[in-house]
Amino acid sequence: MNRSTLRGRLALMALATSALWIGVLTVVFNVALSQRLHGQADDVLRTRAEAVAATVDVRPDGGLVVREPAEDQALDAGVWIYQGDKVVEKPANAPADLQAQAAGLAGRRETFTETEGPGAWRLYAFPIDTPARQGHVSAQAGTVVSSVSLDPYRSSADTALVGSIALAVLLLATIYLLTRLVVRRALRPVAVMSEQATRWSAAGAAERFGSEDRPAELAAFASSLDALLDRLASVLRHEQQQAAELSHELRTPLARITAETEWLTGRPRSVEQQETSLEAIAGAAATMRQICDSLLSEVRARTAQIPGRSRFPDIAHRLAQRNAALFPDAPAVTVEASGNGADVSIGVCEETAERILTPLLDNAGRYASHSITLTCTPGAGEVTVYVCDDGPGVPEDFVVSLFEPGRRARPEDGHDGAGLGLALARRLARAAGGDIALDAAAPGARFVVTLPAG
Repeated sequence: MNRSTLRGRLALMALATSALWIGVLTVVFNVALSQRLHGQADDVLRTRAEAVAATVDVRPDGGLVVREPAEDQALDAGVWIYQGDKVVEKPANAPADLQAQAAGLAGRRETFTETEGPGAWRLYAFPIDTPARQGHVSAQAGTVVSSVSLDPYRSSADTALVGSIALAVLLLATIYLLTRLVVRRALRPVAVMSEQATRWSAAGAAERFGSEDRPAELAAFASSLDALLDRLASVLRHEQQQAAELSHELRTPLARITAETEWLTGRPRSVEQQETSLEAIAGAAATMRQICDSLLSEVRARTAQIPGRSRFPDIAHRLAQRNAALFPDAPAVTVEASGNGADVSIGVCEETAERILTPLLDNAGRYASHSITLTCTPGAGEVTVYVCDDGPGVPEDFVVSLFEPGRRARPEDGHDGAGLGLALARRLARAAGGDIALDAAAPGARFVVTLPAG
């Protein structure tokens, strides 16, 4: 979604919300105005009827006597006086349908009614009672019916309706334009951040957005983006480091293969020389394969992040058998468990656990004199595994760089390792939520491996 679409959608959302409220207010206003106009019409009718009733006298025999007022415009304005069903006074030039409607109200108590259709009228019946005398109940002697045309009131209501609709449309248009303006101004920092990110990605720059001098929402957004960029930069550095390690470690065996190949093809060699050269090429190729397998397995284990569980006794005895086959002259691996470690579960899969412990046992198999022990101690939420041997231990000047990739304490010892085992083992342990450390105070070599409990 581009910024224009976002601005349009936000403006439409604001317009829809405003239209709802303005529509509700318009309806309420017009309903209230209509009721108010009807109330005014009723007040006019009631006032006219009461004024005319004040000019009517009731004779003792129940007859009505109409006294002519100083101004008789009330009758001309649409007022009827009935004695029973007989009309005593009526307005001049009253429409027939209005006359019939007024006649229908003769003799009725106080009531309102309206005619239908265009040119509608509203009528009001007001009773004229005989004076109350002692021992007699007052009775209705006649009826005053007043009328008023509803056209002026409806015209006022229609005018107000049109005006309110026009005002509502004007308000909605203003709200829409103001919303787009406000949204555009609010999204301007986002556009600036987008342009910065485009420039930085093209140049590979290490700049970050930062949260200073930004609104609270954009400050949180910028912090999240900075954290994401930091993680991406960390991954990129790791990949670059891994590529450099791979290139560095492969350079030596590849150079040996190249040299041996050139030596073989340079001039005729004896069978014994050819076999020696081929063994060197095969050894260098095996070293290259080991380096590639180690690095690629670390990548797969790090990116997969597949949770799992494994039992320590199963892993320990399988690794002990592997060490016995790989290092037949080395001491056998002794598996020990303290507390309830005999049946402890580790919170990583068997393959990952073996890849973490194998380099440690390989070192122990190469350098141990009389004993190699693999000990497990369960703890609160974690499992500690100790890999110990009674060999010469790690040289003091090598402890600092022990876990650096491509470093070997004794390059002259003759084994075909690439110096990646301990570095990869620590990476795998940390990726699983654990770690590997060297207990430098212990005799020989004692590695402490912590892993999550299963």
